[in-house]
Amino acid sequence: MNETTLDQLSQPALNWLQSVLATSAGPWLWYQLAAIAAMFVAAKLIGRRIEPRLEERARQIKGHPGLLRMVVALLRRTDWILFCALLFVALMVLRELTWPSRSRLISIALSLSSVWLAVSVLSRIIRSRLAARTIAVLAWTYAAAVILGVDGQVAGLLDRVALPVGTLRLSALTVLKAALLLIGALWLAIVVGNYVDERVRAMDELTPSLRVLFGKVAKIGLVLIAGVAALTSVGVDLTAFTVFSGAVGVGLAFGLQKVVSNFVSGIIILLDKSIKPGDTISLDQTFGWIRELRARFVSVVTRDGREFLIPNEDFITQRVINWSFSDELVRLDVNFGVSYDSDPHEVSRIAIEAAITVPRVEADRRPVCWLTGFGDSSLDFVLRFWIHDPQQGLTNVRGKVFLALWDAFKANGIGLPYPHREIIFKGGAAQPTPEMAAAPGVRNRGRRSP
Repeated sequence: MNETTLDQLSQPALNWLQSVLATSAGPWLWYQLAAIAAMFVAAKLIGRRIEPRLEERARQIKGHPGLLRMVVALLRRTDWILFCALLFVALMVLRELTWPSRSRLISIALSLSSVWLAVSVLSRIIRSRLAARTIAVLAWTYAAAVILGVDGQVAGLLDRVALPVGTLRLSALTVLKAALLLIGALWLAIVVGNYVDERVRAMDELTPSLRVLFGKVAKIGLVLIAGVAALTSVGVDLTAFTVFSGAVGVGLAFGLQKVVSNFVSGIIILLDKSIKPGDTISLDQTFGWIRELRARFVSVVTRDGREFLIPNEDFITQRVINWSFSDELVRLDVNFGVSYDSDPHEVSRIAIEAAITVPRVEADRRPVCWLTGFGDSSLDFVLRFWIHDPQQGLTNVRGKVFLALWDAFKANGIGLPYPHREIIFKGGAAQPTPEMAAAPGVRNRGRRSP
């Protein structure tokens, strides 16, 4: 920045300062400065005392978090509210008692402090403190330039600082306007998109997959429209970004393949309705239910409370078990065996009755029990039953069915087998110890050679 530019920047400020000094010359300038300083200190001291009490009462607001947030943000500027009120009273008194020129400095201080109060409170809507503070400073700077009457000169100076990009003249003023409009438009698009998404999710007429799809399309579409509108409103020709879009295309082809693949896979998942929020799925070693579908990943919550963020591409390229794709009813198998001295007909009947006693087992679809084979030491059976809530877990319901079988078999005198072995000791072999002879299922047939 050369000396001519610096002179152009400082000249409006010098002209404004000379006009203030000219209209407020003499002791009234010092009177106003002293009054402003005194009122600022008084507002700080009074606000420090009453702010905690007012905030404590405001915290009693229940059920309205948005209103509470705004009220607390306003109360934390109690000192600025008092400062503006004192400046307003002083301005009214001076205008009644003396010439308006003798209160011009107080009028300017009132305008600047009021704008800062409004901007700082409204910016609290933004949750990010850095973004809120940045927007507040920029908005107050622009308002201060308008109040001081130097906005035209500052705009002209920023417009002179330009960088030619092909056929496009990119000035600092254009960049600043585009940034502010883009931030505001994107913020408004996100707020409206979230509202539309919430309304769509509340429509019971649509399937869960369509709700997610419509909500995402609405949010992405609003963001794109807001970005295009903000750039075109400041005179930016979008065709000038052809080279940039080509570079982005090359980047997508090399470094962002997975990102684009996951995004497209998410759209495919929503369109074919293969999975939806609330479904119980199994993927590799992960078993859980889907909590949310995102643009890049699927959130799967397991029974132990862990949340897996699985890329959308895995649901397209890998084998997925959807336990509740077309029907929430799921059949489970429990294999068991009983001793050979048991009646298989009674065992089947008792096992079915025991399974029905478990609360999660569907009674409408009666369990079945079949003899599947004659094992080495047991009659082998399979018990099949249905549940309608696989998201509540599979191992726990199997465990309850096993406990019900144990209790039923014990009450009816049905024995459970254990491994049966025969150990034969031939000539020259050592005799079994008393512990080995007393072991269950061990029969001693030891023989000595003649």
